[in-house]
Amino acid sequence: MSIGSFYKTSASSGMITIQPSSADIQALTDFAKVVPKAAAAAQRRAINKTLGWLRTHIARAVGKQQGVAMWAVRQRLRSFPVKGNTGRGKLWFGINPLEAARTGRARQTQSGVSVGRRRYQGAFYKRVYGGNADIWIRTASKHFSASDYPASDVSSGGGPSSGWIAENGDRFPLAKAMVQLDDVRPLFEEWTRRADQRLLEILKQELNFELQKFLRGNARG
Repeated sequence: MSIGSFYKTSASSGMITIQPSSADIQALTDFAKVVPKAAAAAQRRAINKTLGWLRTHIARAVGKQQGVAMWAVRQRLRSFPVKGNTGRGKLWFGINPLEAARTGRARQTQSGVSVGRRRYQGAFYKRVYGGNADIWIRTASKHFSASDYPASDVSSGGGPSSGWIAENGDRFPLAKAMVQLDDVRPLFEEWTRRADQRLLEILKQELNFELQKFLRGNARG
């Protein structure tokens, strides 16, 4: 019968012997039987926690890089937690152009519209289509420049939903202010690598949690 680790000393030295006790051996044997289930639970929690961590940090990084409010970026991020025995979770990020009005709090000024660090001279903030107001500028305005409105939806004639707006009885073609997100593509490689490292850290914690939970239950038994 094993009594566990022990030590012996003599006049000139000391010796420590490390070995599991009979109870520890039995506990490890019992734990080995539930390892597959415990490991799967640990893996599921680790992946889902990493998804939450990744969503927060990507939103922060993209917001800082693009000058977009973090809450606006989070609306473009969608988590798909682990389900069943798939062993994988996913984080979707929409990188289509984002309406400038959704990047922060838009403010109408005498000279135009400001939102975050962006300024749109000669523009106006108004609900034209749908339920939300957007930042628009008349394409005939002296302040309009296509280079200042990348990925903008420039309206054209042809009907009530063609992008035209009636003002003072006349019709004016408009361009909607948009923000491109193509520059965030390099972040995917960086944050995928960081997420892989983070997953390993959390997985170790979760496996340890499963082990400690089992040992506490075994001690009570």
